[in-house]
Amino acid sequence: MEYDVSEADRHKAKIPHEIFLTNLIGNHILWFVSALGVAGDYWQPLAMVPVLSLVTIFYTFWRAKRVSSEGPWFVMCHWQLAVKRSRILLGVMFFLLAVAVLGWVAYTYLGLMDIAVKAMVGGMGILPVMVTVLVLIMMEIDAMHQATQGKISASIVEIFPKPDTVSIKAS
Repeated sequence: MEYDVSEADRHKAKIPHEIFLTNLIGNHILWFVSALGVAGDYWQPLAMVPVLSLVTIFYTFWRAKRVSSEGPWFVMCHWQLAVKRSRILLGVMFFLLAVAVLGWVAYTYLGLMDIAVKAMVGGMGILPVMVTVLVLIMMEIDAMHQATQGKISASIVEIFPKPDTVSIKAS
């Protein structure tokens, strides 16, 4: 649905999606690929990907909580949408961590070969994260477009009902 909201609120509603897209594209794709180039010599750039992502996700959680108590309804809904999608990314990142720990156990205690562990962690861990990142990028681009148009999905409106002060825009 399209709501009658001010241009300032539309701009503020785009901010959580811009932050999340920066994390997805800038960190999980661009930084990850560039860090893979030096991963044989240095592991630190590769380790920065989850660290920067967690900082961004927890900032989103903190800011969404702050906006929910003092911000406009439309802006709050878009922050909550970003939180919902951040939880998906967080869950997939924890899945990758579990697969990496499983790979370490298989290498250390079960004697699995180095290349087999790398294939397992890459195929079962990194691949689902990258697919999820690509899907989330498409969803966030659409959400940012909806914020520009003054729209919000019906599923978010069900969770956070529209106050009487916000009117639906006449088509």
